[in-house]
Amino acid sequence: MTTHHPLDRPVWSSLTTRQAPLSLGDARALRFAPDYGLFAAVTDTTPESLAALAALIPADGQVALVEAAEPPAVPGTAIESRSNIWQMVLQGLTPAGPPDFEIVPLTEADAPQMLALATLTRPGPFFSRTHQLGDFVGVKREGRLLAMAGERMQPAGFTEVSGVCTDPDHRGRGYAGALMRVAAGRIIARGETAFLHTYAHNTGAIGLYESLGFAFRRELGMTVLSRA
Repeated sequence: MTTHHPLDRPVWSSLTTRQAPLSLGDARALRFAPDYGLFAAVTDTTPESLAALAALIPADGQVALVEAAEPPAVPGTAIESRSNIWQMVLQGLTPAGPPDFEIVPLTEADAPQMLALATLTRPGPFFSRTHQLGDFVGVKREGRLLAMAGERMQPAGFTEVSGVCTDPDHRGRGYAGALMRVAAGRIIARGETAFLHTYAHNTGAIGLYESLGFAFRRELGMTVLSRA
């Protein structure tokens, strides 16, 4: 596969550069170690690379490919789902005043609550060590985590804003937008560009992201594979 931009193949770009230490596989196919995530990619679509990809799928697990082109059939696997994904890139944070609630950095001590909140709200694939992929911030009340946002894929020069979620009982208070501003601001401060992925049908989320300064870059497809 040929790429002209790191975000055209964000998984491969991440696992062959800054996040290579978190990968499993070889030069033909790579995936995030299962505790971090299920995203995977191949260097090309030769039979050897597709076989290497299949070998990275545990018997009771899955991998997800995020690519512009629909992947060819991978021998020994079954397609669990296919989704259209919007990739959006931050053009510049829109002006906003300070929030009327405290935003705090999240640490390893918060990991159980982060996993529980992600499991409840399903912002995207989130596993026992996903929170270690980057910095996360959150909103708490009396020690309870109500909302969070953080970082996931990190191609060279870019960092993905991800894991954005709010407890259903505490939505409508501006937590998600404020947390995303902090997460994106930290990425900008490092001299990087913030980007994100969202389901193409999630118009409510897209509207929020556009209000923060994110703009559509391109559509990608997410294909989830399991063992046949």
